[in-house]
Amino acid sequence: MYTVKVAKECGCFRKSDLKNNQTFENKDDALLSAINMCNTMNAEFCQKHEFSVKEEGNNIVILVDERAKSTCCGGGHCS
Repeated sequence: MYTVKVAKECGCFRKSDLKNNQTFENKDDALLSAINMCNTMNAEFCQKHEFSVKEEGNNIVILVDERAKSTCCGGGHCS
């Protein structure tokens, strides 16, 4: 059995329909689910956090980190 775990449930995660600690019969299904969850979280959540996937034995962990703050003013001339 493989388990997809979210390391830290942020407020956006708790408000979403996503589930923590999902179990799967094989690694490929668990990894695919974790990647899809991670992509959804990065695209649809509030952008305060950044999510990534890490394998730890029979666990696939979705890590939560503070998103780096941009120094761009948004005026289109900073690049």
